[in-house]
Amino acid sequence: MIDYVYRVDLVLTALILIPVLILLYLYIYDRFQKKHSVLRNYPVLGKVRYFLEQIGPELRQYLFHNDREGKPFSRLQYGQIVKNGKYLQDLVGFGSQRDFEQAGYYIRNPLFPKQEDEMRVDHFPKVTTMKYDLKHDGLFYRKESRVETEQSPYLLADEDAIVIGKDCKHPFVVKGQVGMSAMSYGSLGERAITALSQGLGLAGGTWMNTGEGGLSPYHLKGNVDLIMQIGPGLFGVRDSEGRFDWEELKRKSEIPQVKAIELKLGQGAKLRGGHVEGSKVTPEIAEIRKIKPYESIDSPNRFKEFHDLPTLFEFINKIRQWTGIPVGIKIVVGSREMVDELALYMNESGTGPDFITVDGGEGGTGASFQDLADSVGLPNKSALMLTDTALRQHGVRDRVKLITSGKLISADQAAIALAMGADLINIARGMMISVGCIQALKCHTNDCPVGVATTDSKLQRGLVVEEKKYRVTNYILSLRKGLFRVSAAAGVESPADLTRQHVVYKDEKSMVIPLDKVEGSVPIPVDRSHLSA
Repeated sequence: MIDYVYRVDLVLTALILIPVLILLYLYIYDRFQKKHSVLRNYPVLGKVRYFLEQIGPELRQYLFHNDREGKPFSRLQYGQIVKNGKYLQDLVGFGSQRDFEQAGYYIRNPLFPKQEDEMRVDHFPKVTTMKYDLKHDGLFYRKESRVETEQSPYLLADEDAIVIGKDCKHPFVVKGQVGMSAMSYGSLGERAITALSQGLGLAGGTWMNTGEGGLSPYHLKGNVDLIMQIGPGLFGVRDSEGRFDWEELKRKSEIPQVKAIELKLGQGAKLRGGHVEGSKVTPEIAEIRKIKPYESIDSPNRFKEFHDLPTLFEFINKIRQWTGIPVGIKIVVGSREMVDELALYMNESGTGPDFITVDGGEGGTGASFQDLADSVGLPNKSALMLTDTALRQHGVRDRVKLITSGKLISADQAAIALAMGADLINIARGMMISVGCIQALKCHTNDCPVGVATTDSKLQRGLVVEEKKYRVTNYILSLRKGLFRVSAAAGVESPADLTRQHVVYKDEKSMVIPLDKVEGSVPIPVDRSHLSA
């Protein structure tokens, strides 16, 4: 008995003494270290400060921000994507949480909107998907089950289909106006890319942009049309010396799922080329990109293959001749003059891209620099209207299709962008959220806690492809259904009919301005002197 009591006393003493010694050591160490002023003066309180700083983003996201405050996306926006994907649910109760005192764009509705049976919409083929049936949602307990459901694809009617590269040997025909923006394998892991590919394939009528990391086997997992992006690093179409490999381009362009090629001149969140941390560059990714494994990748700021509009257009024409499929460019608009010069040269040369992707400065990225992400490149709506106006002014709008991107994650925002001049909508982060992204803001670290923006196999274990692919399908279906719903409310028979007359801008003083009177919509005088010289 004495031995037992002795041992208990010894254990209790150790339990008390060891933490005290650890705290004492940390106190003395911090008191005399020279790196951190706070810890040197306040060893204990300083530790608390740094702890709270580390968990600050989570506290703000879940406890302190209201439903509309969070950035890049608010809790309300995030929750709507999740509900669309998981439950096919797009209803709200009690009213909007939008601050109607703030300036913003609004859909212009007529006295007599369209009925559902008046809409030009293709309801076939039906899409068989899975959704969750929520039976109970309590504070500590949620009961739900997954059920199979058949849904309308909500595709454009054949006469409204978007045809990219109508004069190409193999035009790209699109019947759904929402698709996946450029996200590379390497920036996202193979499970995320696979779930996105399969989910988009199930939805049908849409597309997937490979990102500048090159075409991977995971992009091909689903039966989805692909836009193969080529960035300044030439990943996937370069030889061992880093030069453009025309034979490799031809080989990949002959893959049936590859419908178009996009040259990435710029990206909204980073005007420079892409960046991928070395920890993400697995041997497989290195093989796909033709680079060395586990070394950080920094693409050049621009292509070495061309340096001005004439050489760019020559390069586009050569790719089109080699492949027979449409070729487009992805740009970030910096000024009215920039797009005016582009449109003017398209008019004078009689050639140019088959499509232009206008990426807004508010767009996302796996990794960028704060100064570039915050202040370089115009936001989506301004950039889109400037581009559409310039193309129309110079008589080339009918030759080129406009794709736009930049936080267009909901049907109403997509509809406004279509009215501003876009033909198609690109979405990246909304797609990421549909496969499980929780906005941890760690895309650049390879430590994504939900296995989306990481190539770490242990972290990717949390992403179950068979479950998440249906959420992607449901998100796309919800957006397309919403586009037709908003279009009916605007008094038109299809989202393809939306124009600037269907949107107005309300300023902070509650003055309503028609969209064609907003800066960026008004044509500018044509000056040909700088090109004809």
